[in-house]
Amino acid sequence: MAITEEDAGVVVCCRVVPRASRDALAVGADGVLRVRLQAPPVEGKANKALLKFLAKTLAVRANQLSLLGGAKSRIKRIGVRGLSATEVRARLGL
Repeated sequence: MAITEEDAGVVVCCRVVPRASRDALAVGADGVLRVRLQAPPVEGKANKALLKFLAKTLAVRANQLSLLGGAKSRIKRIGVRGLSATEVRARLGL
């Protein structure tokens, strides 16, 4: 699982599965954080849905999250400001 603490905040790496039947969060057998989203992967809809879903799950404001990498990939790097890595793991239920 790739939740690391850096100078600017916490970085969460996850694999996004778009067009799922419902929004959900899970950890795969390989330890990768998987986020299933109903949104389709077109015109940035899945990226917006990912940030909204993580903001709700982490109980933070949407402006505390940013997409650092993977805008057109299934593997995303999300920056989280205002929380420690331990708090992020706890709020994600890991």
